[in-house]
Amino acid sequence: MSGGNVVTAAGALRVRTATAFTLGPLVMAAVLWLPAPGFAVFIALVILVGAWEWSGLTGIAARAGRAAYVILVAGGLAGLWFAPQWRFGLVVVGGAWWAIQSVLLARVRRIDPRLGLDGAGALSGLLVLCVAWAALVELHAFDPAGAALVALHGFVAAGPALVLFLLLLIWFADSAAYFAGRRWGGTKLAPVLSPGKTRAGVYGALALAGVGGLALGYLLAPGSGGTWSAVLVCAVTVLMSVVGDLYESLLKRRRGVKDSGQLLPGHGGLLDRIDSLTAAAPLFLLGLTLIAVVNP
Repeated sequence: MSGGNVVTAAGALRVRTATAFTLGPLVMAAVLWLPAPGFAVFIALVILVGAWEWSGLTGIAARAGRAAYVILVAGGLAGLWFAPQWRFGLVVVGGAWWAIQSVLLARVRRIDPRLGLDGAGALSGLLVLCVAWAALVELHAFDPAGAALVALHGFVAAGPALVLFLLLLIWFADSAAYFAGRRWGGTKLAPVLSPGKTRAGVYGALALAGVGGLALGYLLAPGSGGTWSAVLVCAVTVLMSVVGDLYESLLKRRRGVKDSGQLLPGHGGLLDRIDSLTAAAPLFLLGLTLIAVVNP
């Protein structure tokens, strides 16, 4: 690597780090201390920015068309806010959709460019984004019987703590995958969709998920038999975060673009930062719900 490239790489890393350290505390503060309506609005704003970027990835080029897509997603979120009884059912549908995608993405061998409107991609975005919002809002209000998250000593309610746990799980698993992939490399996970991902990286992420699951099991129900269930939930959540990332990679490769946007310096678009979360959040909520039912 030449000296100029080293300087460029170091500068890019500084920009990425500065962006992460600026946004990270803001996101954590919103998760932990905003009341339910404020958190719902905060996540809605994030989702709507993601909707703007998603519309571009599906071939909607005109600003009016992209604005209409954002309004459509906003209407879906408003409907879910005023009809909360539909949220969990939609999360179940979303979880099933992501499970199907995990199978379909594994079968991708070539990617055909979509030069015009990708109608299926636009419809999937409506589902994905609304499900992600519903899952996070429901998780923020989640409070299973007996799960007071005793290790936090009442510092924060269970729901917000679980949202923060989910975010940290995904962030740390992504870092573990990166370093494991760099250290051991080996077989590519999905070379057509994301040439940089390796199976070793997934194993590293799963190892981190195991540690996270042990911590979650203790926080939810110390001394109970639910610890291994928590490990399983964290493992599935991390695997689905990879699926979410690969699905967005599919959309980007169909459009021949590297990033979904340029909103976040050093990181690309906002959708590039939440793609893993869109798939992980519904599975995490469903897993926690199952633990609460099995281990009341």
